[in-house]
Amino acid sequence: MSEKLFGSSGIRGVVNKELSLDLATQTGLAVATITHGGRIVVAHDTRTSAKMIEGALVAGLLAGGARVTKLGLIPTPVLAFFTQRLKADSGIMITASHNPPEYNGIKLFNPDTMAYGENEQNKVERIINKKLFKRQTHQKIGTTTTIATASSHYVEAVKAIGPSKNWRIVLDPGNGATCQLAPEIFQSLGCRVTTINAQPDGHFPGRGPEPDEESLEELCTTVKQYRANVGFAYDGDGDRMIAITEKGKFAPFDQILAAYASHLIKRNPGGTVITTVEASMCMEKSIQLHGGKVVRTKVGDVAVAEEIKKHKAIFGGEPCGAWIHPQMQYCPDGILSSIFVLKALENEGKAMSEFIAEVPVYPEMKKSIACPNGAKARVMQRIRTTMSSFSQKINDLNTIDGIRMSLARGWVLIRASGTEPLIRIKVEAETNKELNKIIEESVKVVQSAIKEAVV
Repeated sequence: MSEKLFGSSGIRGVVNKELSLDLATQTGLAVATITHGGRIVVAHDTRTSAKMIEGALVAGLLAGGARVTKLGLIPTPVLAFFTQRLKADSGIMITASHNPPEYNGIKLFNPDTMAYGENEQNKVERIINKKLFKRQTHQKIGTTTTIATASSHYVEAVKAIGPSKNWRIVLDPGNGATCQLAPEIFQSLGCRVTTINAQPDGHFPGRGPEPDEESLEELCTTVKQYRANVGFAYDGDGDRMIAITEKGKFAPFDQILAAYASHLIKRNPGGTVITTVEASMCMEKSIQLHGGKVVRTKVGDVAVAEEIKKHKAIFGGEPCGAWIHPQMQYCPDGILSSIFVLKALENEGKAMSEFIAEVPVYPEMKKSIACPNGAKARVMQRIRTTMSSFSQKINDLNTIDGIRMSLARGWVLIRASGTEPLIRIKVEAETNKELNKIIEESVKVVQSAIKEAVV
């Protein structure tokens, strides 16, 4: 069998290695084949390889007779939004989101703003693997147009949401796709905006494309220095949002996710929220307290979006900061999430630190262990057959995505990364002592499985 092309968020790999120009061209030709030469919208983030990958991708689309509309440098959620607005047959974003600069990727969207699910992905892979491309003759080769105003439609849509207060905010776009758009939007909303790392640069000189507590120290300091109400950071393509409190403190991923979901449940009693198997147990404790329901699914915004649609959920999000607001679209949206957070703070009359304070916080730890992509399935199968030897009593087992074991005083999730050659471990427990005990044993289990599976 051919190795699977799609991970949990599109096709990704190191440029000119896993993500070759041939693969980009073949992906474009496969999409053109599926859509019968339909209208395809294409955009990219700031990565240095973006134009190169775009050229190869568009060549494949044109060879299949597609009518291509190029939007240039914009965030992923704007690409998804405009795909629907333009009534295109598909949208394609060239991005590796939060991956290091040497990576790039191709993410495909349906006309309803939802990324390709497993069925659509399998169709693309089948066409590529079996070379079932439908190439057009010279008379029917596709066409290209460029629209430089795609963002303006998105700006008007999000401005209608609010907020009403003139917030003092600091933005850190991280040299990514939101560098120009995010400040423009918040300034148009009457906010007083200070920016750092706001120059588009695919080398990501300010910080890495993945915003986390360690990489956002400058943002925390700047929020305190300017006495801002809040700080927001975005990843490379703008589909993730990370918040900093007015005290210059990092708002923990799970804590702010649970706080915002609880806010929505208070306003929509009995509603359903979607999250993933790796989210904290504080989700249930916070949301169920207000009469809401939590449904867990696989890691990845595609899985979250599908469950939102299936359960008619009011909200869904991953603890990495990828939040989906179905009233707007099914693509995670960092800028939109920031606006909704400000609205929530206004509605509750709270500062950010107060907003998240009611959510319980448990100690957690993450580990990533290198594992070749081709060995991931064997490693995970080996872990499944040996986990009975785990010294902790397993109260509940969830295998919807990896292996999630609920234990007496915590839980552990072991899963293969969908975007990198890694086996990821996440542990949460009631105490640090229990946390260290669980993570130590989990690492040993994974390392042993890799040693036996990789020959």
